[in-house]
Amino acid sequence: MKKTALKRKQNMSNDDWILANNHIETLVSKEELDLLVSITADEIKKATEGKKVAYAWSGGKDSVVLGAICESVGIENCVIGLCNLEYAAFVEWVSKNKPMKCTVINTGQDLEWLKSHPNMLFPQDSGTAAKWFSIVQHRAQKKYYKENKLDMLLLGRRKADGNYVGRKSNIYTDGKGITRFSPLADWKHEHILAFIHYFKLPLPPFYDWENGFKCGTHPWAARQHTQSKEIGWKEVMTIQPDLVNAKKQMEDR
Repeated sequence: MKKTALKRKQNMSNDDWILANNHIETLVSKEELDLLVSITADEIKKATEGKKVAYAWSGGKDSVVLGAICESVGIENCVIGLCNLEYAAFVEWVSKNKPMKCTVINTGQDLEWLKSHPNMLFPQDSGTAAKWFSIVQHRAQKKYYKENKLDMLLLGRRKADGNYVGRKSNIYTDGKGITRFSPLADWKHEHILAFIHYFKLPLPPFYDWENGFKCGTHPWAARQHTQSKEIGWKEVMTIQPDLVNAKKQMEDR
């Protein structure tokens, strides 16, 4: 495979990800990765020294890499935000693979909530899709941060995904007093795939499903489908057929 860089996540197909993953050793050598990991680990140790910190874990590709590096430097506490609209296969995977000191916070969104917020079902635009992060992951992170009196929360955000990581550095404090640090900010997609490959990290079933790399580990109702909501329902029925009852409830609302 020709050594070319993957594009912005929004500008790639799922097949692009799979192709790169299948040829990852030609794109990133173990030596190159080891150097990057060493630099990142040192940055984490320097930024967190003397602070009470934890990391956010979602089970997604970026968070499992972040978790492995954090654990290697002694940062073991983490949090995952879930709701009641998760795929059963993902919930089962999380229960088997989450870090030992991972706190699960369920923010409670369910079918009744979805019936009263129909615009949140299968977002048709990136703005609506982003709201899911606010109501699930960010809410859970805020709760965990405050209850544990943290000084800093480490995230797996990367610029290559178009994520906000801060203005002048990859550390920033938001208006609610939560300080976030994104040590993987400058990692390329290929680096993430290489780490998972060389260190044999498990990934959730999302990545084996259609558009897994494009959609990530969102709840089923949060997966963005710009074409139509009908396509979203077809995906749901393919992955978890018993959720047909959810469709009936939505239609009866």
